[in-house]
Amino acid sequence: MRRRKALLSLALAGVLSVSAFSPALAAGRRTEEFFISAFGSRSNDWEPRSRFQQENQGADRVRGERADRIRGERGVDSAFIRQVVSFRTDDAPGSIVVDTGRHFLYLVLGDGKAMRYGIGVAKDGFEWSGTHKVSRKREWPDWTPPAEMLKRRPDLPRHMEGGIDNPLGARALYLGSTLYRIHGTNEPWSIGQNVSSGCIRMTNDDVVDLYGRVKIGARVVVL
Repeated sequence: MRRRKALLSLALAGVLSVSAFSPALAAGRRTEEFFISAFGSRSNDWEPRSRFQQENQGADRVRGERADRIRGERGVDSAFIRQVVSFRTDDAPGSIVVDTGRHFLYLVLGDGKAMRYGIGVAKDGFEWSGTHKVSRKREWPDWTPPAEMLKRRPDLPRHMEGGIDNPLGARALYLGSTLYRIHGTNEPWSIGQNVSSGCIRMTNDDVVDLYGRVKIGARVVVL
């Protein structure tokens, strides 16, 4: 009889203990439910991302957008990126061959190779072909529009000092005694287009590269 009373007392104490702790258990469930609602997980890694992680995620996104914007500003089709290609010609190494129809300029390297550059060429009515030599070279050349151009475009300046805003760009190679040049441009998106009044235009990066490789007197063939 005493043993039965003892067992009953223990059972009652257990029920009371569970009842006493039920508010804490309920509070624990509410806390867990809060974190599940806030962070979407019941696992142990529900802790929120640190401010550092959040800020760097934003910074990475900004850097990516900036890189896309820079690529867009360059605006050059990948087909016109400078590269070494196979090229068969009888012209000597150091010569330049301009294929206006395909918008490529080839610097002959020898051994069946050439450095190929994308170019912009003459618009309709201004096309020409022939063979000349590089008569002089200039870094950041000045620009003086010829009289014929000024008649067509009286809004143009009579003279412009060399610089980043100059339409001749970073370098110019002058062809014989003609008015034509191989030069840079501040409009890189025009590479691959028929846009000029007869000159051959390249990106500034490419014309600087070509300028360093070509000597005065080099043969230039424009097809």
